[in-house]
Amino acid sequence: MIELRNITKRYYSLVALDQLSLTIEPNEVLGIVGPNGAGKTTLFKLLAGFLRPDGGAVRVHGPVWPTIGFKPERLLYPGHHRLYQYLRVAAALCNVPSAQISQAVEQALAQLHLTDVAHKRVRDCSKGMRQRLGLAQAMLGQPDLILLDEPTDGLDPDGQVCVMQVIRSLQEAGQTVILASHQLQMITDVCTRLIILNRGQIYYESNMQEALSLRPQATIIATQELTPLADMLHALHPELQVSGRAVILEHGALPLRRHVLSLILGAGYDVVHVEQKRTTIHDIYAEVVR
Repeated sequence: MIELRNITKRYYSLVALDQLSLTIEPNEVLGIVGPNGAGKTTLFKLLAGFLRPDGGAVRVHGPVWPTIGFKPERLLYPGHHRLYQYLRVAAALCNVPSAQISQAVEQALAQLHLTDVAHKRVRDCSKGMRQRLGLAQAMLGQPDLILLDEPTDGLDPDGQVCVMQVIRSLQEAGQTVILASHQLQMITDVCTRLIILNRGQIYYESNMQEALSLRPQATIIATQELTPLADMLHALHPELQVSGRAVILEHGALPLRRHVLSLILGAGYDVVHVEQKRTTIHDIYAEVVR
């Protein structure tokens, strides 16, 4: 859909994006995570057309530029408008045909669970309601690409579930979603691809399914220190570690779980815990940012 090649964006002496290259594929949910100041918001504003790059090129694969819906992190609304009034104005600005505006607004309000408060003035709304209003606005006109900057900030658990359901429904409808969030569990649950951005560059990029299947690990914990068995256990496989009362098996050592258990039990030790886990986004993020 969109290709960014060697994009650089500066604010005076600050380099917000540094030779960044990225391809955005149709019908994906791309999750972008990174520390504050990593360049996420600058990237969103550049994609939305609010900023121009100082270097590099942005190309579109197709005959026309995709339509874009954008929910920024910081939301500013005319406080005197009622929710449905504001969305009607936004729908007209999004070139929704006048005959379809009422239906589009009603559908957006229903999807974000805002129908019951549609006549409430924006200034009287909670932060969570305003977040959902921002997402409702971004969805108007069924844009090809939807940019969501911290879409669940300030939402209670029910509101977070609502937003995740909406994001899934957007993908099912064939739309592309890019979201930035510090809530790594939401990124894990809804995204199909992961990017970790830091210092204006992409430090990590992977298909989500592949990212979470990397480095599976099993841990066997005994009642006593396993140091006396360390040499014997290390000899079984190079990807087997002994740390205190624990034996950690990774990658190729995983099929040896039963053999390791038999060896530990045969040596007179008791096993109190066996755990197998896969890599989490938290693990990947901590390693990459460090």
